[in-house]
Amino acid sequence: MVSDLRQDGAVVLVTGGVRGVGAGITRAFLARGATVVTCARTPPERPLGDFHACDVRDPGQVEELIGAIVARYGRLDVLVNNAGGAPFARAAEASPRFHDKIVGLNLLAPLLVSQHANAVMQRQDSGGSIVMVSSVSGTRPSPGTAAYGAAKAGLDNLTASLAIEWAPKVRVNALDVGMVRTERAEAHYGSEAGVRAVGATVPLGRLAEPGEIGDCAVFLASPLASYVSGATLLVHGGGEVPAFLAASDVNKEQP
Repeated sequence: MVSDLRQDGAVVLVTGGVRGVGAGITRAFLARGATVVTCARTPPERPLGDFHACDVRDPGQVEELIGAIVARYGRLDVLVNNAGGAPFARAAEASPRFHDKIVGLNLLAPLLVSQHANAVMQRQDSGGSIVMVSSVSGTRPSPGTAAYGAAKAGLDNLTASLAIEWAPKVRVNALDVGMVRTERAEAHYGSEAGVRAVGATVPLGRLAEPGEIGDCAVFLASPLASYVSGATLLVHGGGEVPAFLAASDVNKEQP
């Protein structure tokens, strides 16, 4: 059954696939034998896969990127829409331009790239698979990143809609990702002690590793998920323990 996770011969595009969660996804597909194309606005110090500079919010650049992939490899089998994110900003203080950019990157850009990828996949006998990297912020309050959470909620809905519109040739699924220990974890969660403390709030007792998100993306793109489309897979280590359990003074374990 492990052989069903192989991606030999597959051409995979991972947007934002050069650092953080994206790098974990890229490495997971490379380890399974795929040819991986990555993109970001600026080249990384150590490129992963076949790197192309591309702003995924720009229609012209996206069209050029997909065209270059098809010209070089003749096909596109998997798209992983990973590019995204948002800095902390309180909703009452953030500008309309800021919110526009966040929604553009996290919702409209995945739609744009998916449109171009789908046009290629629909012409292929084998079709294709699209994986959206979404977030638990789309299903719970997201204070400090309100526009981001709203965009990710939209991405989950977009996943379900595209899965219907583009079936049966193209499967579309999403990963709702929780907290991940990337190279920028301390910027989000504080010192190493802070990272450990935050990890302790997760039922599995730690933050995810980028490669674990990559493994889930590989699964959704693989034959093992051949009847999975329009689904959102929670990858959050069990979620968040309800706050009222810590506040309650009943049903506590006795020392």
